[in-house]
Amino acid sequence: MRHLGLQDYSQCFEAMKAFNERRTSSTADEIWLLEHQPVFTQGQAGKEEYILTPGDIPVVKSDRGGHVTYHGPGQITAYILVDLKRLKLGVRDLVSLIEHALVDTLQDWKISASPRKDAPGVYIASGEKIASLGLRIRKGCSYHGLNFNIAMDMAPWQQINPCGLGVAMTQLSDLVDQPPNIQAVSDKLIDYLSAGLGYNEVQIGSSSAVLN
Repeated sequence: MRHLGLQDYSQCFEAMKAFNERRTSSTADEIWLLEHQPVFTQGQAGKEEYILTPGDIPVVKSDRGGHVTYHGPGQITAYILVDLKRLKLGVRDLVSLIEHALVDTLQDWKISASPRKDAPGVYIASGEKIASLGLRIRKGCSYHGLNFNIAMDMAPWQQINPCGLGVAMTQLSDLVDQPPNIQAVSDKLIDYLSAGLGYNEVQIGSSSAVLN
């Protein structure tokens, strides 16, 4: 698991693709944990009309699944770079695993949430969406991952139709009395993701090994 801090989306996108292309059957799986500078990303199913008023926020076309979403500071992004064949996981298995890790993390803050069968992601009981998913599988391995809204500027979400669903977005800090520490939430999420993937040990790395 690598803590990468605040990163440019395009640079991380290229680094993920490069990692996936050069990995072999013996390459260790990795999770990259970071925040992005403000950007809208458009997945393979994205439609131009879902980007309502981008303003001065850049729009980047991505090869992940899904529609348009927003990334910005105060949002946890976790990129899941795992060998599905080695883990004996199907794509739906990985999606469910990620969703359950998010649900379990939210439960630690006494927030009831669940996935939806018709649209990947995690939604609180009132129907608002708090986390988004988008993956790409190539050569039996995954990249891209999840975005989890913690304590961010929510205004840019009004500039798009998130995931093409017309759904309202929310964040953890608006659902609890005391705004959470993003590091504490990240640590819990990593624990649940690691357990779901069957990792007994998590090695911590930094940005130097992947983005330089």
